[in-house]
Amino acid sequence: MTKPAEPTCSDCGQLDCHNPRHNRPDFCLTDATPPDVLADALSRYRDGGPDAKLAHAAAEVEGTYYGKLTRVEETLAFARRIGAKRIGIATCVGLIEEARLFATILRRGGFAPQTVLCKVGSTDKCEIGVPDAQKIRPGTFEACCNPILQAVTLNARKTDLNVIIGLCVGHDALFCKHSEAPVTTLLTKDRVLGHNPVAALYTAKSYSKRVMDADRLKGL
Repeated sequence: MTKPAEPTCSDCGQLDCHNPRHNRPDFCLTDATPPDVLADALSRYRDGGPDAKLAHAAAEVEGTYYGKLTRVEETLAFARRIGAKRIGIATCVGLIEEARLFATILRRGGFAPQTVLCKVGSTDKCEIGVPDAQKIRPGTFEACCNPILQAVTLNARKTDLNVIIGLCVGHDALFCKHSEAPVTTLLTKDRVLGHNPVAALYTAKSYSKRVMDADRLKGL
């Protein structure tokens, strides 16, 4: 493999920041971080503010339940520790059944779920400038995904925490950008691999070796 021009953590074989052995590579981002930048980040975890609240809750859930809870259960445990009551669910229409089940679980846990479907607004893709030829079924009404409206709707409902269930690549980015409440992901969509995208990495040298084809990747 060609050595990257700007190596970062994925190019490190030491992971000294995880288990200090004082054998860091020259490009170590820990060493490259100015002391004042590190100090500023750390201060946000200590000042009792919103970032500190989230960080401490995440650490408590990890330390208490490591390897014991599913992500569904961890999400509830995290929400409880940050004092969240109203939980927004930004879901893909293709995963509405999973969203319904998660909403039921939230209610049984004492939370108030607020679900918004990706197709909220019922607006044809052509109305936002998407060519008809780029529809899955050209020549038909095809509602666009509307992650901005999903976020705006949940903002108006004053959710304390928002959970993504299967939003498309890119739509999830827009949702996170416009959400006022903190966002966590419960389910990541992968239409080919049954919503288990890491399988492509596990099988990159066998069944999914096409993901390693440089020429093919550059043409996507």
